[in-house]
Amino acid sequence: MNKWLKFLIPFVLSIVTFFIVSIYLNQQQSLFVSCLVLLVALWTSDGLPMGIVSLLPVGLYPCLGILDLKLTTSYYSKPIIFLFLGGFMLAIAVEKTNLHRALILRMFKLFPMSPRGIIFALAFTSAIFSSLLSNTTTALLLMPMALFLTEIIELKKRFVLSIAYGASIGGIMTPVGTPPNLILLGFLEDNSMQAIPFIKWIMMCAPLAFLMLIAMCFILSFGANKYKLEKNKDQIKDFDKDQKKLIYVLIALMVLLFINSPIKPYYMGLGLNEKIILMSFGILMFCPGFDLLTWDDSKKIPYEIIALFGAGFAIAGGMMSTGLADKIVESLSSFHGLSPLHLTLLVATLVTFSTEITSNMALTTMMIPVIYSFCLKLGLDPYLYLMITTICASYAFMLPIATAPNAIAMSSKVLHIKDMMKFGFIMNLIGILLVTIISQLIWVNFL
Repeated sequence: MNKWLKFLIPFVLSIVTFFIVSIYLNQQQSLFVSCLVLLVALWTSDGLPMGIVSLLPVGLYPCLGILDLKLTTSYYSKPIIFLFLGGFMLAIAVEKTNLHRALILRMFKLFPMSPRGIIFALAFTSAIFSSLLSNTTTALLLMPMALFLTEIIELKKRFVLSIAYGASIGGIMTPVGTPPNLILLGFLEDNSMQAIPFIKWIMMCAPLAFLMLIAMCFILSFGANKYKLEKNKDQIKDFDKDQKKLIYVLIALMVLLFINSPIKPYYMGLGLNEKIILMSFGILMFCPGFDLLTWDDSKKIPYEIIALFGAGFAIAGGMMSTGLADKIVESLSSFHGLSPLHLTLLVATLVTFSTEITSNMALTTMMIPVIYSFCLKLGLDPYLYLMITTICASYAFMLPIATAPNAIAMSSKVLHIKDMMKFGFIMNLIGILLVTIISQLIWVNFL
């Protein structure tokens, strides 16, 4: 598409949207919706760089009377952003030391050297890394491994998908694994609700992630063992000095997060702020004695993602302040008679398939305020349904736009849309089913 068309069509869509929705909404709400369409369309079309599009609310909101400048800019400096910033620093250290490659070669020793074994190794490695780093970073780090393991196109497709799906599945295991998790924590903070502690989050989500991984690996490996896999020629070497230091740092981080998390009423934790912990460990990478990163390495931090977080928080704030969230809740009031099980199934299905046509972060920022208001109106536990919304936003596997790992997998140029849709539709259904079951059996006892 012509560069000018990519730039102008989103503005046309935004203006048309304003006149259509103004029939049903007041002027402020209509302006907000038109801004939202503009942002999503520009993000989708690449009419402007992602980071620049993410900064547009700073100018648009005050000019259109949606939010004032002070409140709008406050969304771009939320404390929760520094949690992810620390994670980015650790991710850069992993890439610089080549720790990801050293660990994935060891994972190959735990599974048979067959197509199914490699799919399991790639998926579990991707999930583990994605729980500590971001799922986007994980997919980028590991994707080259999938492409060079074999020359058989059908196996390449499955290996690429195992990394992408593994990153999405593992990203839900910790608050820092994927952007929707941080959007939820930021929303809880905005509404003076207690954050979900790091270890409590892991205890809730690890069973779901494990079952999803097992199901995904068997689905992707179905019929794959008929292909002969070339023997891996890479030799496993001992961890070098920098890799060992980073492993110790990551172990220390997990131990500190564990002992810091309260287990009420038996243990109250250390009381340290998890944002400070993650940021401190990121800064540690630059300190003497560690020397894993230099200031030049900080240029690799994806600042456009940080701007994207700010835009996500601004979208959620706009939905609440304009009253649009309440307006949508009124239209959903007809579902108040559903049982908790059916309501969970409805929310999980709605979010999972809606995410396929927009980014999971954009959908999360729109849906979380709506689900929160819906829960308050019907007297439901907001924590449970906010968690279901957040997790299902990451469990969309059919289309590239749904999640960053999906888009990275498609950029490998070995996949066609139909390949992703074929496996992704089955994964969507399994995800909806497992989220519904586990939320009713496990999460209700934690939240």
